Amino acid sequence: MRRRLGAQLLAGLWILPGIVSVVFLIFSLLGDPARLVAGQRSDLATLEAIRQELGLDQPLYRQYLGYLNDVSPLGWLSAEQKASGNYRYLGPRSTGSVVLKLPYLGRSFQNRRPVAALYFERLPATALLAGLSLLLAVAIGIPMGVWAARRANTWVDRVLSVGATLGVSAPSFFVGILLVATFAVALYPYTGLPTGGYIRRLAADGSHYRLAPVYLLLPVLTLGLRPLSLVFQLTRAGILSVMPSDYIRTARAKGLSETEVYWRHALPNTLGPIATSVSGWLASLLAGTFFVETIFDWPGIGKLTVDALYSSDYPVIAGVCVATGALFWLINLALNLLYPLLDPRIGS
Repeated sequence: MRRRLGAQLLAGLWILPGIVSVVFLIFSLLGDPARLVAGQRSDLATLEAIRQELGLDQPLYRQYLGYLNDVSPLGWLSAEQKASGNYRYLGPRSTGSVVLKLPYLGRSFQNRRPVAALYFERLPATALLAGLSLLLAVAIGIPMGVWAARRANTWVDRVLSVGATLGVSAPSFFVGILLVATFAVALYPYTGLPTGGYIRRLAADGSHYRLAPVYLLLPVLTLGLRPLSLVFQLTRAGILSVMPSDYIRTARAKGLSETEVYWRHALPNTLGPIATSVSGWLASLLAGTFFVETIFDWPGIGKLTVDALYSSDYPVIAGVCVATGALFWLINLALNLLYPLLDPRIGS
């Protein structure tokens, strides 16, 4: 396990700079950021002043090294950069040029706010949506998988398997539009479900805001359908693969009930593959939020990125890409610590 963890840490040394490099390369080819900041009708003197402020008058390789220095926790800062107030230090402020700091992702072209602040303001809303969707997938998908495995090759198993196949195949944006059109528009007089919004709404008397979990229902169902189908398929396939094993026959020979055999002996061996797929599901969930948050007007990272795309706010788009890449790496790192708890055969 230590070897696996060490390999994951070493992987971060080239994965994260690789993400930064790809992001910088793409956005360096998209256009002139100075013109986006100043507007299309600005004079040359204004454009040159903005280019100098943003460091765009430097050669491309120096811009790249500067961006890499900004997003790195360990960086070299000049006296002018320290005086800018853009950087937040980890520990006591260093008097030297080399400092330990929080990554700096730049400022939005639209409102000049730090990209990191915008990202972490929206992260809780996206994390809530993705977390509840994953919880729904596990809470329903595992029992359904066990139930289908116990009734393998019956009509129940076939119906659930076909439904799971359709759930895996349906893209999130299609499911979201279908749910909105059906339950929030056509059946609204009976369901009362909103077409979009956040989890708080104004109380009836207009005096304060109150929690309104009804706003979560359709977005969570939209995002949770695909991972639920995947959990079901993995659980069913995993249980059916271990049922001919010797330890299952031994458990039955001891007189254990079928419920105990399936839940206490067969199911634990399927948790490893499910945990292995969690990082991929989270990636799919976060990618799916780009469409779902737009459909349901959910104020998360996905909606922030889509709005930035419409306004060509390159620092926000680049910052979201870098921060999300780092988040995926941290998730994989946490999963490596979780594996031995789910499957002791991995060892310590």
